[in-house]
Amino acid sequence: MSTKTVQQAEDVATDSADGSTSAAPSDAAASADDIETATATGNSEPETAEVSETAQVSETAEVADTKAAPASAKPKFSPSPRLRGLARRLAPVLAVALIVGFAGAAGYLGWQDHKRDAVDAASAAALAAANSYAVTLTSVDTANLDANFQAVLNGSTGEFRDAYTQSSTQLRQLLIDHKASGSGVVLQSAVQSATTDEVVVLLFVDQTVTNSELPDPRIDRSRIVMTMREVDGQWKASKVDIP
Repeated sequence: MSTKTVQQAEDVATDSADGSTSAAPSDAAASADDIETATATGNSEPETAEVSETAQVSETAEVADTKAAPASAKPKFSPSPRLRGLARRLAPVLAVALIVGFAGAAGYLGWQDHKRDAVDAASAAALAAANSYAVTLTSVDTANLDANFQAVLNGSTGEFRDAYTQSSTQLRQLLIDHKASGSGVVLQSAVQSATTDEVVVLLFVDQTVTNSELPDPRIDRSRIVMTMREVDGQWKASKVDIP
């Protein structure tokens, strides 16, 4: 073999060695890149799962909120401008009506209280006058007939006064002829009915009577219904019944 041939063979061998050496690092680099890619791909799978779970949780929360919203949400009523204007116009009228109503009720109750007080006052005054007049009516003394008769007339009015005036002359003579005398006392009395100007009183009266035919005193018990009327500020008997 010639020297040129040997030299060519050495050059070829050298080139082959250099190609093998340079190829090896390239292959190694490719393998490393493949490993990194595989590793990156393997690591990305858990992250994708986490993102999916988060998305599912968010969607579930949104669905829950959407379902819960109708239960808690309440429709809001928004009155029309016309209705609001009507309400503004009616508000003062209703306020005045309420004030007038309360004032009227208070006035009526006050009037009722005043009327009740007036009737109570009339009842008390008429009852006292009836008790006094019952004693005047059932007490008589022949020695003082004029004073007795005048007292009866002074305490009477209306129907009873007219009746007593008409019978007084005959009654006077009867008392004189029998030398009669009497003394009355009220045992019990009460108001049967009353208004501010008329009161009906029920009285139980004992009258002790003596005359020429009864040497011993006799007690007569009478039930008297007396109607009292107010005349010029005084309560007088307008009617006297002895049932």
